[in-house]
Amino acid sequence: MVIVDTTVWIDYLNGVPTPQADWLDVEVDRQRLALTDIILCEVLQGVRDERHFLEVRRAFLRFEIFTTGGIDLATTAARNYRVLRARGRTLRTTIDSLIATFCLLHGHLLLHNDRDFDHFEEVLGLRVIHP
Repeated sequence: MVIVDTTVWIDYLNGVPTPQADWLDVEVDRQRLALTDIILCEVLQGVRDERHFLEVRRAFLRFEIFTTGGIDLATTAARNYRVLRARGRTLRTTIDSLIATFCLLHGHLLLHNDRDFDHFEEVLGLRVIHP
């Protein structure tokens, strides 16, 4: 299963040509793709009008959307954040830590365009799609 991060969805929806958005365009109907509730929230926050909000929400519901959160994810994400910080790699957002940790805990691949996830890949073994 490939979790597609907010950074890729935003580029994809806005028609911004990046290697990740291009990969998504080719693979959207060929791969098992999913997102987390947090990613859904981030994408929908950026939608400006109600009609488009409802269209994007409906389109995203075709994918599996994982509910995240809870004590285990919070604790493990905090631990991962601390491990990275101890190695001189400070993350910019807590959300990235939660998404990466979710992928690590459940064995999912991640498609992203955000350098914070590189730390998880290099230090903690996050599996990432490199188009």
